[in-house]
Amino acid sequence: MTDKDDILIGRFLQEAALSVADDGFTERVMQSLPVDTSRAHQLSRLWTWFCIATGIVLFFVFDGVGALKSMLQALLTSVTTNLEVWLVTMPMADLQVNPLTLLLLMAFVGVYLPYQIARRLSAIQ
Repeated sequence: MTDKDDILIGRFLQEAALSVADDGFTERVMQSLPVDTSRAHQLSRLWTWFCIATGIVLFFVFDGVGALKSMLQALLTSVTTNLEVWLVTMPMADLQVNPLTLLLLMAFVGVYLPYQIARRLSAIQ
């Protein structure tokens, strides 16, 4: 579908939406629902907290901070190496591209276009 179709569908749904005043009925119903205090629910919550605590302990026991640090260093090294190779080999290519122009284009695609899409989608609602 196109943006125009999405806008038309959004407008149709807005016009068709009904607002029913419930005078707090929904809130009273939600508050009167029973809270699950069964043994299975309690064991499930206990098991969840046990797994979280075990994961945190194992993260520090097996030096997760060092692993994350080395992964980020490898990622940074890879990105800078690829950028360096591209900048060295680019002048040899027949394509004349200014790296600054390419960087601005990437910033435009990565920042401005998602902003515009989000703005248009929020205008529909």
